Amino acid sequence: MKNNFIIRAITGILFVAVIVGCILWNPLAFGCLFVIITSLTIREFGNLVNKLEDVEINKTITTLGGAYLFMAFMAYCIGAYSSKIFIPYVLLILYLFISELYLKKKNPVYNWAFSMFSQLYIALPFAMLNVLAFQNNELAESISYNPILPLAVFIFLWLNDSGAYCVGSLIGKHRLFERISPKKSWEGSIGGAIVCIAFSFVLAHFFPFMNTIEWIGLSLVIVLFGTWGDLTESLFKRQLHIKDSGAILPGHGGMLDRFDSSLMAIPAAAAYIYFINC
Repeated sequence: MKNNFIIRAITGILFVAVIVGCILWNPLAFGCLFVIITSLTIREFGNLVNKLEDVEINKTITTLGGAYLFMAFMAYCIGAYSSKIFIPYVLLILYLFISELYLKKKNPVYNWAFSMFSQLYIALPFAMLNVLAFQNNELAESISYNPILPLAVFIFLWLNDSGAYCVGSLIGKHRLFERISPKKSWEGSIGGAIVCIAFSFVLAHFFPFMNTIEWIGLSLVIVLFGTWGDLTESLFKRQLHIKDSGAILPGHGGMLDRFDSSLMAIPAAAAYIYFINC
């Protein structure tokens, strides 16, 4: 028990250090890290769904597709390429559909569905981190790298998880979604949200490119959609009858286990930023 706690703590510290370090370092480190994360997560997803009866998706192609989508988004967001850079990705998606006509697998419909799900559920959210990271300054006619917004998403998610766990362990009595995740409580969720709102004031003070109300709004969006993302992965694992999505992170499970909340929080945060900037 003690050894497991130590392993979990060390893995958690290294995990946070790598994420924070690469996002803050420079755009190249940010891009390389999340291309790797996207690839590993889609690969893990493929390993899981291929255990289902009559399902056999092409893990190599779906993984390459997710990695390419991230890089295409990044190249488009920094202004290096026009929207034509997405054409190879469209061709890859078409290949996934057309190839099933010739492969004679047991259930091509399941293969199509899970292949597309890997792109919609995993690849697209990670790719949208670029929308948060690269800001277009129309007055200066330039694009700048702003690591604070993508980093804030993860910090809010981590604070929400920690706050919800601590408050829920102490006073959690009313189940939030017992059918899917019996351990989550309303008290814990509210506690996590309060912690995130409190941290919003810190971010507003040190990074005033958004005012306090806007930072609070972002924190609440991430808390809400992060919780739904967590519940979505819990439902997915229940359907597969598994406890952890993988074992790549000692003491923490798999990539989906660590990034489940972000898969809904990232697109929601990007939509929120667009909304307040309209």
